[in-house]
Amino acid sequence: TKKKRTTLSTLRGRRAAAPQANALSETIFEDFVMSPASRVASQTNLLKQEKQAQEKISQGKKLRQFYIGEDATPTDITITDRYELGDSLLGPQDVAILLQAGLTSSMKASTVVQLNQRMLLDLMASQPRSFAVAVLAEIGMPGGQGSSRGLASALMSLLELDQSSFIPAHRLDMHALLESWLPGFKIPRREDYLAGGRWARQSFYEAIFGVAKNIIEDAERYMALKGHIQRFRHNVETDPIPVPKESELEMINVGIEYDKSSMPKFPSLPPEKLSEAIEKAKDLISSADRQGEIAIAELEKSNGKTVDSELCKTAIGIYQEAFDACAAVVKLDPLSFQADWFKQFYRRNYDALMVKSLYDNIMEDVDKVRSWMDALRRGASQVAQTENHNFMKNSSILLNKLNAIEENEPEIELQEESLPTFFANPEKHSQQELIDAIIDAVFFNKNEQEQLMKDPLVRLLIPNRPGHYNFTVISAMGVITEGKHGTELEAAIKRLYKERGITTIRADTGTARSFEFNASKIEDAIIAAVNLKKPFGLLGYSQGCANILMCESLLRSGTPLQQKFLTTSNSGLVCRQLLFSAANGSVHGPSTNAKVQRLIAMCEDFFKYQQGYFSRAFITFFLELLNNFMDSPPFQNFMGGAQSFLPEGSKAFWREGQHLPQVPTCVLRGVMEKHTTPESLEMISNVLTKQSGSALHDSQVHVYDAVGHPVYTKNRNGRVLENCDMGGAVQRCHHWSPLDEEVAFLKTKRDAIQGSFDCAKDRHVYPWIDVNVRFGFIEYASEAKKAGK
Repeated sequence: TKKKRTTLSTLRGRRAAAPQANALSETIFEDFVMSPASRVASQTNLLKQEKQAQEKISQGKKLRQFYIGEDATPTDITITDRYELGDSLLGPQDVAILLQAGLTSSMKASTVVQLNQRMLLDLMASQPRSFAVAVLAEIGMPGGQGSSRGLASALMSLLELDQSSFIPAHRLDMHALLESWLPGFKIPRREDYLAGGRWARQSFYEAIFGVAKNIIEDAERYMALKGHIQRFRHNVETDPIPVPKESELEMINVGIEYDKSSMPKFPSLPPEKLSEAIEKAKDLISSADRQGEIAIAELEKSNGKTVDSELCKTAIGIYQEAFDACAAVVKLDPLSFQADWFKQFYRRNYDALMVKSLYDNIMEDVDKVRSWMDALRRGASQVAQTENHNFMKNSSILLNKLNAIEENEPEIELQEESLPTFFANPEKHSQQELIDAIIDAVFFNKNEQEQLMKDPLVRLLIPNRPGHYNFTVISAMGVITEGKHGTELEAAIKRLYKERGITTIRADTGTARSFEFNASKIEDAIIAAVNLKKPFGLLGYSQGCANILMCESLLRSGTPLQQKFLTTSNSGLVCRQLLFSAANGSVHGPSTNAKVQRLIAMCEDFFKYQQGYFSRAFITFFLELLNNFMDSPPFQNFMGGAQSFLPEGSKAFWREGQHLPQVPTCVLRGVMEKHTTPESLEMISNVLTKQSGSALHDSQVHVYDAVGHPVYTKNRNGRVLENCDMGGAVQRCHHWSPLDEEVAFLKTKRDAIQGSFDCAKDRHVYPWIDVNVRFGFIEYASEAKKAGK
């Protein structure tokens, strides 16, 4: 009896014998049935192939009627307007992962790996051309973050694919195969760019890089389709921006139509009740400010010795009533914090709590804050704003003098034991003197310093009432991190748990890994937080800011269960904190990218000259070694992690983002000066200043970019995040401010004297949490228990 064929063998037979594929073949070996990839790669007349494809397109009337209806006319849509998906059980992403696994394998010379690669190429060749382009795009655009360099290294390896297990007649011409998939592209051959080749004066790598860049640009259509299928969109770009109900009422009163059909669904309430609550909050804020000014005037008359006077207590009491009134407004309208009056009051409280956190650390002698504040105060008293740090419209001065550290300024040799002190004995100074010294030493902008000194909220040092908070922190650290085993802000996190009962879950993010990898690890941490039945906040540092925003976006556009993780009333997302955010990228990214490109081209030129001194075998060995390095998993992982610093990666990240509009975002930004520059960051700081033309940065990101919303991508979601961005005063500090033991091996004697890494760690988390408790975004554990949460 005849043996029954399996389903897999039947599918393979159909694919190998497909009529449309056979029609593309012009050369058939008598004793060999060519695979789809072999048939495509053997084509010599691509114009004929294109003509045949057009004939098939002209026969698509029935398909057109199927997709758009019986009454459709050819002017409505044509078959070429549709994106051909193919019929493969494996999608482009699956094939890309398997193909790249073979390219990066240490066993790529084995017969098994070569057979697997051939089957993948056969599968790609049996599908529409758009399928092959999509596979290449997936290699260069993991998660939609375009990486021309990653795709270029993959193309170099693909063109040099090891086929030693096949006889010469059965080996593929990879250049011809790729050119058949990419009409209009000329795939460069390495031998043409070696010494003696027709393009010897040009760079082979730059030619491949150009092809990779064009492939990614052509794959925009595929990535848009993939995003449309895989991500749930809550809104389209034309939908109105969510605004507070207060603003809705104002627009209705002046006759402006406002479409609320696409707005977030919150509990409805009578407009009169909300208006009364808003007016009450505004009146209390005004009363508190008036009483606070009177109390501050009394403090000045009494040399600012105490805030325990009756006037001060009265002002504090009214401020606390204003906090409660604002929290009541938030309960009625979760978007109310976006109103100008609310956002201003929120920002004032955030900065005031920042000062209070520093004051408490000094009085309680936490860590090495006293010595750090003394070093900061000495530096601030000696360094006025230089030309580098002025906010100038004309950049010509910056172009002539770009060093963040003045070259002609004499170095002052200080012995640690002879340094003047102020904060070492805080009991010798009044509260108001300490507050003045803190503001002068810590905050960078003169205008912000003046506003803080005049603000009664800052002067009165108003604390939150004692008690544990019903809250969990999920942290994601920078591009270099040990994930859940990291020690960033460890001392502050322990104090937070002891004083406020807040658990911190460290996401197990990886060093120099892609957005998607790190986002998946943050999602695991969010699931752990949800299991605690407590609301949570996202704390990001440097690249971790982009990672937490990516995770939030993926959950918001994911399955109903994933969306529920963010919006459940008793365990959802309530606030964000971005420390020195790199979500808008960094000038280091494109600058380093350009330098790497030039370096590779220079090395290529150098080795071309050496060809006359080395054998062909040695050159081949060296090129294989280079390919193996660029195809190695560590290199590919690094390329994925570095993509977030490049404009392409940042653009794709913000373009697809979807974030909750009812979640306030706090930020901590810094500007580095001479006295706050660790010796290990001195060179990289000056490099960034030279590259960007501005010294307003923390050595990694510019102060203008380290905000809580996209700066260079303008879309609806960006405006939503901008409304959520509550801001924060710019401080004198460097990018590594949250680190201590992690950089112990880099500390120098100058760093010890300056206290470069002894800065207050509590200020990175305490003010953010306390301000959200103050305005009702975070509840006390006792209140949550009474409410049955």
